[in-house]
Amino acid sequence: MNFHGTDVRHKAIAQLRAGARNADVARALGIPLGTVGYWRHLDRAERGECPGSHHPRCPRCDGRDLDAAAYTYLLALYLGDGHIIQYSSHRVPSLMITCGDDWPGLMDACETAMRAVFPDNSVCRVSRTGCHNVKIYSMHLWCLFPQHGKGKKHERPIVLEPWQQQIVDEHPWEFLRGLIHSDGCRITNWTTRMVGGERKRYEYPRYFFTNKSDDIRRLFSDTLTKVGVEWTVLARGGDPFNISVARKASVALMDRHIGPKY
Repeated sequence: MNFHGTDVRHKAIAQLRAGARNADVARALGIPLGTVGYWRHLDRAERGECPGSHHPRCPRCDGRDLDAAAYTYLLALYLGDGHIIQYSSHRVPSLMITCGDDWPGLMDACETAMRAVFPDNSVCRVSRTGCHNVKIYSMHLWCLFPQHGKGKKHERPIVLEPWQQQIVDEHPWEFLRGLIHSDGCRITNWTTRMVGGERKRYEYPRYFFTNKSDDIRRLFSDTLTKVGVEWTVLARGGDPFNISVARKASVALMDRHIGPKY
């Protein structure tokens, strides 16, 4: 991890205040675009140019309204491909959701959900090889994502708080959509069968969800059951990390509410 000194930051801020674009500053100083965006946001906040940025309100701490559907989707993305970190050089922790560049629609949906859940905070995208980290800084990440902890998710318990479970129960399809968008997929399988004495190829769609965490897989399967989707565990190499939805009626139900990633 590269950390940039105070001199570099001061140069970046000076160029930004002079009217330079984020991308031009990043290119000129050889620093990540997301870092420039974050510095610009902090500078504007310090000068009072970001309304609400000094004291962003929190649904848990301040009782402000929460976009429950957006939160449910973002929670699922976090459980799949997200993590919360706080570097020693940053006062504010950040939530990052890693989105593959092959799915620009997913990336847009992730950013939209972040903005809906954290309307007082800025969202940025940090480019990585083959993907982007959709990122937001907030002191209230711990409030909304109490599942955060040390170590990998599959190495520690992942249990929803009662208030989270209530939101998921109210928006189950948003939760399932987020989990499929992070650690799942819709694919077309094929097999062969004898028809009139001739072997013919037969194709059929199915959904997969793969995660090493027993708790996260259980959250996914329990929610599937609640919405009437039949599922099975598909073990590969002896590891039961895959949940499959292959029955025609259940796939059709998933297609109505989720569909393939795009």
